[in-house]
Amino acid sequence: MASNKREPLKIVVIGTGYVGLPAALMLAKAGHQVVGVDIDENIVRAINEGILLVKGEQLESIMDDPIVRQNLNAQSTPCDADVFIIAVPTPLDPASKTANLDMVIDATKSIVPHLTNGNLIILESTVPPLTCRNLITPIIENEGFKIGQDIYLAHCPERILPGDIFYEIVHNDRLIGSFDQKTQQMAANVYSSFVKGEMLFTDDVTAEFVKLIENTYRDVNIALANELSSVANSLDIDPVAAITLANRHPRVNILKPGIGVGGHCIPIDPWFIKQVDEKNSSLITTARQINDDMPKKIVNKIKHITQNISQPNLVAIGAAYKANTGDVRESPSNKIVSLLRAEGYKIDHFDPLIEGMEFPVNIVEACVNKDCLIILVEHDEILIELDKHEQTILSKLNHPLIMRFFN
Repeated sequence: MASNKREPLKIVVIGTGYVGLPAALMLAKAGHQVVGVDIDENIVRAINEGILLVKGEQLESIMDDPIVRQNLNAQSTPCDADVFIIAVPTPLDPASKTANLDMVIDATKSIVPHLTNGNLIILESTVPPLTCRNLITPIIENEGFKIGQDIYLAHCPERILPGDIFYEIVHNDRLIGSFDQKTQQMAANVYSSFVKGEMLFTDDVTAEFVKLIENTYRDVNIALANELSSVANSLDIDPVAAITLANRHPRVNILKPGIGVGGHCIPIDPWFIKQVDEKNSSLITTARQINDDMPKKIVNKIKHITQNISQPNLVAIGAAYKANTGDVRESPSNKIVSLLRAEGYKIDHFDPLIEGMEFPVNIVEACVNKDCLIILVEHDEILIELDKHEQTILSKLNHPLIMRFFN
């Protein structure tokens, strides 16, 4: 639990994006002296000017806190510190379907000149198992340090959901993985300055694996729903109705099918499991392929529905990867629009939650002289507008049809 009696630490956070910046803000609010490091000068400038590029009303209020403004600053290179937190992206290499760990390597090398005995390094980035032992440890130990004796290394993966960052970073249980109990306690002392959830202790490899399990579990369950939907369509029955009836069984809880899987975690992390053990991850790989194929299946549905329309002129709503967020990372809706445009479809694409994609006027005016409306992401405000103006929207369309795909 949080304590106000701890001595403040100097903490360097490498990477100030969706993961690193919220952590930096909360640590600064807890009284630590925090330096956010980012190679993007625009991000550095924004932090130092008190501007929050990661959207969220609660985070914005934290950024405006005088204590945070006093304790947080940003720069483009690391400096000496007590604790170094690495929170850089680990993107998927599209060709090999393996983790690109270049930024983790660069971040680790960048802090080496600033390390002194007793420092703690925390890796928050999501990585394949054995990354701490086989990648980070050699970089540190090649400089003459001994992990677990001179320098302490822990893996504490983030578990936050875009759209509810503030609540989750404080209240979610925090996984603390390391070689030894001393390091685990050092890392727990850092996070307990603001985390109200339970500290869960394990070794580093297990911690790396657990984060991947969490997102793979969700991916596999989504894939089941999507595959059942495809089978239902082949039988010419309503997939949502069938799944709803199946869920009346007391031990069945199937998710709703959708248009695919987006975000930085769920479409990426299962591949990291395959990377370390392809032989034993066939179900995981199949699920990932099912979900990756969903945008193409949705495109085929749209093509079938519009096959009798000459030179279809459509309007699509929703570019985020899920409802009620402005996050477009790995968005299946964007893939669907791109595939349709490649097929020669003319499409106006809007999303009221994404800067630069808002309606020029409103959803009704966006549908004037269009053939059909496609709802790709069901933001709450879109559903409210549809409920209010559905008949008016249908009257504006050349072919009165609104397509929806179960988001």
